[in-house]
Amino acid sequence: MAEGISSGQSASLDLRLGNHLALKAEVRVTSGGLLAIGALVSGIILSVVPLVWSARRRPY
Repeated sequence: MAEGISSGQSASLDLRLGNHLALKAEVRVTSGGLLAIGALVSGIILSVVPLVWSARRRPY
């Protein structure tokens, strides 16, 4: 990928609850990573549908 076109998206989260719990998360994703995440989520959703359908069928 050519430099300067797109370095990706980034997000960070700093969460503090009280005096004992602190959470810091940071993520950076490129456009290719977003496509891969979309493909994985689609695959999971498409594979769950037949499982739910067969579990809800009434036995003969």
